[in-house]
Amino acid sequence: MIVAYPKVTVVGAGNVGATTAQMILMNNLADVVLIDIVEGIPQGKALDMMHSRSILKFGPTIIGTNDYADTANSDIVVITAGVPRKKGMTREDLIDTNSKIMSSVIEQAYEASPGAIFICVTNPLDVMVYLAYSRSGLAKERIFGMGGVLDSSRFAYAIQQATGADIADIDALVVGAHGQGMVPLAKHSTICGKPITEVLDAETVSACVKRAIDGGGEVVRHLKIGSAFYAPATSIAKMVKAILTDSDEVMSVCAKLDGEYGIFNLYMCAPVKLGPNGIKEIIELDLDEEDSAALKASAESIAASVDKLKLRG
Repeated sequence: MIVAYPKVTVVGAGNVGATTAQMILMNNLADVVLIDIVEGIPQGKALDMMHSRSILKFGPTIIGTNDYADTANSDIVVITAGVPRKKGMTREDLIDTNSKIMSSVIEQAYEASPGAIFICVTNPLDVMVYLAYSRSGLAKERIFGMGGVLDSSRFAYAIQQATGADIADIDALVVGAHGQGMVPLAKHSTICGKPITEVLDAETVSACVKRAIDGGGEVVRHLKIGSAFYAPATSIAKMVKAILTDSDEVMSVCAKLDGEYGIFNLYMCAPVKLGPNGIKEIIELDLDEEDSAALKASAESIAASVDKLKLRG
């Protein structure tokens, strides 16, 4: 029986983009178009994945291309294009190069698929999503970023390592900037439904928070060249699945806030529900004074970077 799958374009055939494409295929979520400016790379990686199709028995297909015409009428566009961090770099160090790449990509991808939902992954994430939103004219519900899912998974890993608990029993949540200004919400992160602040002492909680914030940097230091891609790709696939299946699962996504948490006209990670039209709902948690202050400080750091981007034109 022939199944009609949704269409997902992944822009950027590097480690994150190619692994994202593979995750989408292996989970039978959608047909994929993998596009990159380098000739041969998306075509070769797509063909390699298709050679695995009879082994893994996945239904969707993938093509590689350098032409945005092949991406036309995509249901979802995932933008991973950009230069990755190297050892010693912060996500913010990438702003000049990646802002030029994002501007070019969003223009071409939106022209080919004006009805699509757009997921941005390029760093520095909060600034790049704001740029893509500004350049595209898309409704804010239809353009957002991957960041909070990844940060939350890193926080969950730190908690698991500290406690030895089953990872399936851990529910972790990180909001705010996708970077050093992220805010792991310990009081809203649980083991078997109980807040970790009631399970762990303050020193251990603090260590888990620190490891979550440094999670990406820890990977970069080990790799020395390049940055994380397995966990980011898995996080993207999770978001794609939530959109396509209308699962109503709450996850942390880099969304545009216009009054939620007292923050206006900024993209930052917050808990949301995703569906076929993008962001269905932004969940406002009851934060205590300490977490509220941390979130506002995170917002101020993002606003400063966005202002620099505006000054650059």
